[in-house]
Amino acid sequence: MSRIGKLPITLPEKVTVSVGKENIITVKGPLGELTQKVDADISVAIEGNVVVVSRPTDQRRHRALHGLYRSLINNMIIGVSAGYTIKQELVGVGFRAEAKGQILEMSLGFSHDLVLQLPTEIKVAAVTDKRANPIITLTSVDKQLIGQVAAKIRSLRAPEPYKGKGIKFVGEQLRRKAGKSAGAK
Repeated sequence: MSRIGKLPITLPEKVTVSVGKENIITVKGPLGELTQKVDADISVAIEGNVVVVSRPTDQRRHRALHGLYRSLINNMIIGVSAGYTIKQELVGVGFRAEAKGQILEMSLGFSHDLVLQLPTEIKVAAVTDKRANPIITLTSVDKQLIGQVAAKIRSLRAPEPYKGKGIKFVGEQLRRKAGKSAGAK
């Protein structure tokens, strides 16, 4: 059995899960609603306040899909009940960020400012305190979408290993290099 796939998912309060036709799973909670199409071979059963995902055989494909869909459904349940938050820090002299609705405007040391239009499912906030690095906070119910947007923002100016300048996740440990050694012959 798949160690992840066989684990039952306990539903928190105020969260409902329904299985529609063509194996479309709908999860509704206090923060929103998410849907996911599940492969026809994988069956999803709701028993009271527990969701159980099962597979028909032990084929390699079924074993892989079993754990995948269990994790996706669990992430949807966590998203609509608690939500997901990602914080990113802009490290560098003159780096700044400003959020205007769904538009994120950043100055990252290029000759021009970078403007990013974010999806409506993501809420963004940019905080700049004196003598501190600007911090971008992304909040959403969709784990996949928020991770993809955070990776896109980070790719605009990935942290470099010598001075650590760039966009990094808050709490991320960067691998630093020593640089040139003075007086080497």
